[in-house]
Amino acid sequence: MYTKQIKCQKLLCIVAVIACAITFLYALGLMTDLYDALYSTMRNPADLTETDVPGSILYYDMQDFNRSLLKFSIGLILLACLLFLTQTHARRKYYVGNYVSVGLYSVAAVAYTVWAHARIEGYKAAFLTQVDFEALKKHAKMWKTAYVDSTFWFDAHYVVYALLLAVTALLLVNLIWKIRLMKAEQRLIAAGKEAMA
Repeated sequence: MYTKQIKCQKLLCIVAVIACAITFLYALGLMTDLYDALYSTMRNPADLTETDVPGSILYYDMQDFNRSLLKFSIGLILLACLLFLTQTHARRKYYVGNYVSVGLYSVAAVAYTVWAHARIEGYKAAFLTQVDFEALKKHAKMWKTAYVDSTFWFDAHYVVYALLLAVTALLLVNLIWKIRLMKAEQRLIAAGKEAMA
């Protein structure tokens, strides 16, 4: 039983790193369409009110959020690596460091997801309600730039963060499984000692 559980926990630790790397790649890609469509509409970056497309200031409004999204995703990658540093992927018996690393990863992943989801949904709503898409279409046609009215990058966060939460849930299930196995082993050892006495 332990062999199966150890294989599972090793796989989960690898998947945790991959899930965090995907959040990093998502943070890198989030602004792609907005840059292609809205950046060129700003006539004067020193005065953001000078624009061909009302609402295009959203591109600048999202910059700080996007930087934070990148930093937090890097932090998550480091927390996922902590699973390996504490030997969570290979240890037959868990110690305090293993519980701490799983706990920190889980809390950070859930907090990051809730924070990112709320902000991304807010920016998606602003994109759909504040950007003048007719003016954007005219600008794109005149200057031969990209016209984007798709919310693909905003909507992709559902998949990205669902994966992160699923991995977190599986890590916690694995932790419970490990605790049960360790307790069963302790009972067997105690029963063996009683039989020998």
